Amino acid sequence: MAMRMTILSRTSFFHCKNLSPAFIRLISGFPFLSQEPYLQEIPPAASPLPPNPSSGSPFYQENWRNPSVGSAALAGHSLVPVGFDHSSARIMAFSQTLDLASLMSVFADWMLSQRWSDLKQLFEFWIRSLDASGKPNRPDVNLYNHYLRANLMMGASAGELLDLVGQMQEYEISPNTASYNLVLKAMYQAREYEAAAKLLDRMLLTGCMPDDESYNLVIGLLLLKNQIDSALKYLDMLLKSGSMLSSSVFTEYVQSCVSTGKLDTLALIIEKCKTTDQNKALSPTWKLCNYIADVAMQADHSKLAFFALEFLARWIARGENARPPILLSVDEGLVASALATAGRTFDSTLIDASWSVLKRSLRQKRAPNPETYLAKIYAYSSLGNLQRAFSTLNELETTYGNSEDVDNELFSPFTSLCPLVTACSKNGFSTLDSVYVQLENLSNSDPPYKSVAALNCVVLGCANIWDLDRAYETFEAIAEKIGLTPDIHSYNALMCAFGKVKKTSEACKVFEHLVSLGVKPNATTYTLLVDAHLANRDPKAALHVIDEMVDAGFTPSKEMLKKVRRRCSRESDVDSDERLQSLVHRFGYMMGGEGRRELLYNLNYGSNY
Repeated sequence: MAMRMTILSRTSFFHCKNLSPAFIRLISGFPFLSQEPYLQEIPPAASPLPPNPSSGSPFYQENWRNPSVGSAALAGHSLVPVGFDHSSARIMAFSQTLDLASLMSVFADWMLSQRWSDLKQLFEFWIRSLDASGKPNRPDVNLYNHYLRANLMMGASAGELLDLVGQMQEYEISPNTASYNLVLKAMYQAREYEAAAKLLDRMLLTGCMPDDESYNLVIGLLLLKNQIDSALKYLDMLLKSGSMLSSSVFTEYVQSCVSTGKLDTLALIIEKCKTTDQNKALSPTWKLCNYIADVAMQADHSKLAFFALEFLARWIARGENARPPILLSVDEGLVASALATAGRTFDSTLIDASWSVLKRSLRQKRAPNPETYLAKIYAYSSLGNLQRAFSTLNELETTYGNSEDVDNELFSPFTSLCPLVTACSKNGFSTLDSVYVQLENLSNSDPPYKSVAALNCVVLGCANIWDLDRAYETFEAIAEKIGLTPDIHSYNALMCAFGKVKKTSEACKVFEHLVSLGVKPNATTYTLLVDAHLANRDPKAALHVIDEMVDAGFTPSKEMLKKVRRRCSRESDVDSDERLQSLVHRFGYMMGGEGRRELLYNLNYGSNY
């Protein structure tokens, strides 16, 4: 029996060892149990407690109800005084007697006396002490800004101030514009222009709108670092927001634009400032206004030159309204340059502004200089405004027509009044006829306007378009219709008309006629005679006129002698050339070569290649 049980046990062990566990079935006397999963029922959550009313101070997280252990627990906090002495003990005891309003009053007094260290310690002790209700004191944003200012005045860096601004959230305080301005001041002192620009952008993104001080700090810092384009971006934002640009930043911006040559940008900003009520009164210094005007005129920037003259007019008005009055005057040469710029850029507003500033500067003590009148004539002539140009000529004649100290060339149509002659002959005979008719009508008006200089411009204008008939008729009308006596400039204009059409003999007769009348020839008279003979290919006669010119006390110009030498070379007149060389040595001229001119003259312009 025992042997049988042993065999069965070994056989069952063998089968269990060789069979997979999946084929093993256990015999059970209990019914089948379902193995399907069931979700566990979660009991309902308990209703939460209300939020902790102890908020508004980071010291609520510490043992704030036991002041004796507070100092040890708060030793690692950032807003805790570092040193502790008898003075600190007094400030600590004093802080426990103050509420928010009284603390603000103390801060106001200490700020006047610049007790920044005491102000900082008092704030740090005060926020650790308890109020009348037994809870830690809670500062507001204005009080905290005083604390930020104290740190700034004690030399805190911008990073440290940013950390303090970040701690305002622990007191449930949102930083305002004044808080960020204190950080911007620290960045301005450290010249951190990139961080300042990013902080201003952050203010705009967070909805904390920058004020005048914010923009001025960032713009001024960018200008110090010569970041003019970035400064222009924020300056445009300032103007759009309606903020006010400080005069110092405006002056610095003007200097930066002028020094870097960004005149268009400067003119654009000045124009934008004029459109806002807050910034339309901005003006650079008197010296800087003159510098702006000078740079603008050299660059022919009429718009910026107009703004510069407008600034100068403001300074003149301020000086006159001051008590005692300060009489400022613009240099007349600057006004003449402005008029010349107006003529080159065809800007009539610049002409009016220049003349207005000059009149206000002179204060009716004297008349403008002749050169200023000529610059105004040139400006109006360039614009084609002949009526205003002749009106200015009338003022010039009224002021200096009878003066003996004035040069005879002042009313010469060949030199001083040449722009007016060019304007008269620009459209041919139609403009010349129109001008002559108006001058003739003005001579019969009441009071009459009769001007030999104006008629001389018409005569020379006719000569410039090779219209000898109109030139001669206008010359005769000076005496017959207008009732004036022709001067030397009138005869010169008539000689020019004959010379242009190669009527040299008639030009010589005009010269003989004026000499017989006792009219003294000038250098232009002899120059026109020489040109007439050269046009007639007669260098000997031209040299004879030059000899008469020298005998009369005039010096031939270098250009005149070059013309004669050129004609001698082309006519192969060796004798005349030798006479010319003696004149060149006599007057000490260095004539130079004529190789390039002779090369062009000897070119074969035929069609045979």
